[in-house]
Amino acid sequence: PLLVLAACEATRGSSPAAMRAAVAVELIHAYSLVHDDMPCMDNDVLRRGKPTVHVQYGEAQAMLAGDAMQALAFEVLTPDDETQIAPALQARLCALLARSAGHAGMAGGQAIDLASIGVALDEKALRDMHRRKTGALLQASVLMGAACGATDARAWGALSAYGAAIGLAFQVVDDILDVTQCSETLGKTAGKDEHHDKPTYVSLMGLDAARRHSFELRDEAHAALARSGLTDAARLALLADRIVDREH
Repeated sequence: PLLVLAACEATRGSSPAAMRAAVAVELIHAYSLVHDDMPCMDNDVLRRGKPTVHVQYGEAQAMLAGDAMQALAFEVLTPDDETQIAPALQARLCALLARSAGHAGMAGGQAIDLASIGVALDEKALRDMHRRKTGALLQASVLMGAACGATDARAWGALSAYGAAIGLAFQVVDDILDVTQCSETLGKTAGKDEHHDKPTYVSLMGLDAARRHSFELRDEAHAALARSGLTDAARLALLADRIVDREH
């Protein structure tokens, strides 16, 4: 949601539309976490320091909760009052979100992730998996915020590159934190990637190289903002730093 609002600010867009877009993105994000934690997927019992939804309420309720949040995301983007979001913008936001969450994005990346347990992926395959599984939704968050404002081709392309860089950086840092932080700090089970023999940037590159790669991606994000021509992108730059410097 912060990426949506920061991109809207950078493009001097409509804050009511961006707020709805931010809510929609978080609904998709939350639904993905509920389903990701289920026994048929990652089978995790801890999320944000609390029991996961299927542990607290049962698998059926967790599945339905995720389904309902996914549908609600698109309901939020299509209000009956067209003064809140113009119909053309509604369609554009729905398209950006759907494509990032579906087979070419998050769901497809998760399918690759589940099929890759115990498989040694090369960097190209690992990057493709993470760009889909994690990166696509973060990139879409940036572009949805930008769609609420005014952009030319240069700014749109630069913001797309920025979103791609931070999306991959987020997952690289996630891989690092999984082996360097405890469960109490992360709010989720630490070390589960190694336990499940999943390919990660740390297992492929080593810890130090993975850290350097996260810094390179942060620099790519800053370079994209620099060539965007946007003068109000300070919050986007700050978020790029925060994604790489975070400890949980």
